[in-house]
Amino acid sequence: MAEHGTPGEGTVDIGAMTVLPARREPIELVTADGLTLVGELALPASGPIVATLITLHPLPTHGGFMDSHVFRKAAWRLPYLAGVAVLRFNTRGTSSPRGRSEGAFDEGVGEAADVRAAVDFAVARGLPHRWLVGWSFGTELALMHGADTDVEGAILLSPPLHRATTADMVRWAATGKPVTALIPEHDDFLQPAQARERFAPLTQLELVDVPGAKHLWVGEKYVRRVLTEMVARVAPQALPLPTAVDAAVVDAAVADAAAGPQEET
Repeated sequence: MAEHGTPGEGTVDIGAMTVLPARREPIELVTADGLTLVGELALPASGPIVATLITLHPLPTHGGFMDSHVFRKAAWRLPYLAGVAVLRFNTRGTSSPRGRSEGAFDEGVGEAADVRAAVDFAVARGLPHRWLVGWSFGTELALMHGADTDVEGAILLSPPLHRATTADMVRWAATGKPVTALIPEHDDFLQPAQARERFAPLTQLELVDVPGAKHLWVGEKYVRRVLTEMVARVAPQALPLPTAVDAAVVDAAVADAAAGPQEET
């Protein structure tokens, strides 16, 4: 894990394209209905895994996939900065540079099996302190299908609440598991005042208003805020996250990335 850093001699700022060291492994998930989903698991290059983020991407019919920028940057940074494993995958019918997952988009219904396959994979691999992290459509999957999976809690980014129902939130409430929702001030679908009302049935919800932010979290300022809020829930000892690292670390990471994904032996 990195030491905290600020820009200085021999250091570089962590920016949008910064890739930090990790063990990156292409993975396949097999669902209960027989589909193969493609993904990637990014693990700390050294030291213990302190927590695991199982990410659920935005709406694939509107450009969402496992490489949607917040999740890509989480996988590029958090294994090194916070000792956090990041599992990303394409839900059924979704394509990315990693490949295309089998099946077809099912409006969040058939995707129940995708969520469970991802959690079951993390359990089977012994990945500790598992949390679901959904973004937009991914928050619907977390709310609709995640309450009874083997995770410690959920983090919701820009939840639209188009598909998740009061019953889904009541089911989460009954588990007592912590749920945090990050609500952008200028969200296209659900803004903070509406969110407080709509989320009332999820009694343990921590609702975080993010001034100035929009649904897509564009801009390094907002990416850092989202990653910080994630780490605050799952690995608070790693805060504050560094904003710069030794240049040699980035050079090594870029070389590793150029060499291609690493599979465990």
